[in-house]
Amino acid sequence: MLMDIENTSSTSGYLLLCFSTGYFIHDTLDIIVSHQSRASWEYLVHHAMAISAFFSGIFLGRFVAAGMLSLFVEVSNIFLTIRMLLKLSNMPAPTLYRVNKYVNLVMYFLFRLVPQTYLTWYFVRYVEVRGQGAFLIVNLFLLDAMILTYFSRLLRSDFFPDSCRRRAGKDAGGEKFLVD
Repeated sequence: MLMDIENTSSTSGYLLLCFSTGYFIHDTLDIIVSHQSRASWEYLVHHAMAISAFFSGIFLGRFVAAGMLSLFVEVSNIFLTIRMLLKLSNMPAPTLYRVNKYVNLVMYFLFRLVPQTYLTWYFVRYVEVRGQGAFLIVNLFLLDAMILTYFSRLLRSDFFPDSCRRRAGKDAGGEKFLVD
């Protein structure tokens, strides 16, 4: 799969893309119906890119392995969700939060940055930049920018909180929850 992410496919991989596309469609509709579009616009952009890339794999039968590889990022969401729940609960669990922030950092690196870097490298090196390949590489570069931005926010928030407080003082209206 890692050697030919353009043409490698399997029934289970294809079904995984179908299921994941359904999840992203459902989550997008939930955000819109619950009137959270303004606060969650970044998620909507991410979901639109994921849906279009997965549709590309589903309907054209190419890059199914790339779609499967890109789903590794969802593993790190477990620890990002735990982080968010700990922040929202306001429970005094500093040890749990501290442990989770290091686990979160490792998982972010292993399941977001490493697969995304490999996909980007593979596309730049091996994929013909025409048609579906061009569409997917633009999608990939946008996701690269989003993932690096989120990583920067996570590092600032959990490992350099003083810089976040100074920044929040300058930009009180535009802060994100991740920077809290």
